[in-house]
Amino acid sequence: MKEFFAILSQCALFDGIAQADLDKMIDCLNGKTIHVTKGSPVFLEGDPPRFIGVVLSGTLQIVREDYYGNRNVMAVLGPGELFAEAFACAGLATIPVSVITLTDCQVLLLDCHRILTTCEDSCHFHNRLIQNLLREMAQKNLALTRKIRYMSQKTTKEKLLAYLLDQAKQHGSNEFVIPHNRQSLADYLGVERSAMSAEISKLKKSGQIDTRGSWFCIK
Repeated sequence: MKEFFAILSQCALFDGIAQADLDKMIDCLNGKTIHVTKGSPVFLEGDPPRFIGVVLSGTLQIVREDYYGNRNVMAVLGPGELFAEAFACAGLATIPVSVITLTDCQVLLLDCHRILTTCEDSCHFHNRLIQNLLREMAQKNLALTRKIRYMSQKTTKEKLLAYLLDQAKQHGSNEFVIPHNRQSLADYLGVERSAMSAEISKLKKSGQIDTRGSWFCIK
């Protein structure tokens, strides 16, 4: 894991964990690294929630599909980000979402039970791990609250602007790059891509925004 320490040190779960403890920790948590090719699932809806995942390389998305196959993108994640922790800790029988790669990915899987249960060796990092896990789950809850606020707006334009203005605020700049392409952003906001693209064009034409791909500038 030494080659991935720079990435793992960015992960909220490992905040405050020394490099010297990393290999022992991952061994204690039954950690395993897997390679997942682009477009393939890491987890599928209906799988048992045994593992917490950490993205080591590449990009993946968490999606939920309804009965008719309509897809809602819950999140897009990159290196250093944690996923599936809430489902693994909630005691659910199955995962209610799918985790699909957008690129080739390296993923670290950790046994959730081993995180929540102090091992026989009473590893000193366990308490820190649990604190980090609770903090990260709280942050994810806040992110979900923001998503609900975007989707509660009445029109596509209002949903889009609420999201873009929040991104500007989070980046501390009127110029920023979002973690979505057009289709992914439409799925995230729960709108039709064509309607969203039309609103983006109108906003750009009116001089309220400028955009190229995932780059946006609030005028």
